[in-house]
Amino acid sequence: MSLKRQVEVFSAGCPACEKAVEAIKRIACSSCEVHVLDMHDQAVASKAASYGINRVPSIVVEGKLADCCHAGRIDEGVLRQLGVGTPLQP
Repeated sequence: MSLKRQVEVFSAGCPACEKAVEAIKRIACSSCEVHVLDMHDQAVASKAASYGINRVPSIVVEGKLADCCHAGRIDEGVLRQLGVGTPLQP
């Protein structure tokens, strides 16, 4: 098991993306390792495509695209259900 929960935020730097980054950073805990990935980078765009991402902002937690990212806006409740903000138990 990883020592940190991997949280990837796929962003294009737009205002909506910046709000998503702020929300993730606000609710993340010491067990969360947050990576903000720039969709302008072709390697990041390819990685996003492998997750089925077709819109930004999108958030992937431990390799799973958050359900709220399929349609609609970022939902903190959904992200918390994925463990964001909850310390990992040793």
